[in-house]
Amino acid sequence: MLKRWVAMFGASGGAAAIEFALLAPVMIAMFFGVVEFSAAVDCRTRVTNMASTAADLVAQDTVISPADMTNVFAALNAIVFPFSSATSKIVISSIVDNGRGGGKVDWSDAQNGTARTPGSAVTVPAGLISSGGSVILAEVTYTYSSPTTVVLIGAVTMSNSFYAHPRRSAKVTHTY
Repeated sequence: MLKRWVAMFGASGGAAAIEFALLAPVMIAMFFGVVEFSAAVDCRTRVTNMASTAADLVAQDTVISPADMTNVFAALNAIVFPFSSATSKIVISSIVDNGRGGGKVDWSDAQNGTARTPGSAVTVPAGLISSGGSVILAEVTYTYSSPTTVVLIGAVTMSNSFYAHPRRSAKVTHTY
C-alpha cells in the first residue's frame, strides 16, 4: 500500500497542467484585484489631496478673481491626473461667521457641480469659525470607475472636504 502512495505522489504525467489549470484563474483574478484596488487607493489619496490643496490655495489670497479660480481648478485637475477630471466635482466656498456660532456662505465657485448659494447656512464643526472670521471650505466628489472592471464592477464615489483659515486677512473676498 505504501508503494502505491509513493508512486502516486511521484507521478508527473499531466499533474502540473491540471494544477496550473486550477490555480491560473485564481491567480489572475488576484492579480487584477490587487491592480484595481491599488488604483482605487491611489485615486482616493488624490481626492484627499485635491480637497486640502484647494482650500490651501484659496486661503493664501486676500482677494480672488474668476481667473484665479480657473487656475485653482486647473491645478486641482493636474493633481487627479492620470485619472479623468471629467468626473470630479469641486466646490470651493468662503464660509463666514453668522453671529450665532455657525456659518453662512459668502461666495462659492464650482467645477462640474453646483456652487453653494450665497447666504445659505452651513453646518461647521463647533469653534471652527471665530466671531467675525471665516473659513474656506473645499468639497471634492469623484466618481471612480476601474479601467479593467474585473473585480471592481461599477463606479465608486469618493468624497472629501477640507477647511482652511484665511492666512492674510479675516476673509477672502471674491471679485466677479
